[in-house]
Amino acid sequence: MKDTPKHQGLRNQLAALLQEKNITDKNVLEAIRKIPRHLFLNSTFEEFAYQDKAFPIGAGQTISQPYTVAFQSQLLEVQEGHKVLEIGTGCGYQTAVLHTMGAKVYSVERQNELFKKTSVLLPKLGIRPKQLSFGDGYKGLPTFAPFDSIIVTAGAPIIPKPLMAQLKIGGRLVIPLGENVQIMTLLIRKSETQFEKHEFGEFRFVPLLEDKNY
Repeated sequence: MKDTPKHQGLRNQLAALLQEKNITDKNVLEAIRKIPRHLFLNSTFEEFAYQDKAFPIGAGQTISQPYTVAFQSQLLEVQEGHKVLEIGTGCGYQTAVLHTMGAKVYSVERQNELFKKTSVLLPKLGIRPKQLSFGDGYKGLPTFAPFDSIIVTAGAPIIPKPLMAQLKIGGRLVIPLGENVQIMTLLIRKSETQFEKHEFGEFRFVPLLEDKNY
């Protein structure tokens, strides 16, 4: 698992590109500079790992393009020690970004193939989330709630009510909403019953699937 000066240089270039695209959160940019994205991809894609592109990771899923990862992470406004619930662990790259930003990450993945692979990879890279769970992301992780923020890394037709219920007052929920094309949506919980909604343009994600069998 090599991480060379060349890789580090490519990460610096990627961070500079993201700055040009209005990623301003220094913690996000620092995480992008630190994390060896090429190690989260099939070796076939290694030479392309620091382009701003999405790639397949198996089980019909993709690793989001770095801009999308950075944009969602920036919307969360992560502070050191924040409890963050991630729906859709995938290959673990977004998990690694949040962890590097100082979050206590609780992550759920419904694809067993990816869950097993990521559970092995992250510790090898020195990244230890508080909890990696195999299960239905629609249900969140009520045992560990409430969370300072929640990030959903797949396109959802609706905002799952259990996720809204697991968000702290003042907390932020970032979710791509829509069927074929998603609108990046931020919910800020203002009270037990009130949420403030903000929308941030179109993105494309694989669908968030609900499994009735969990």
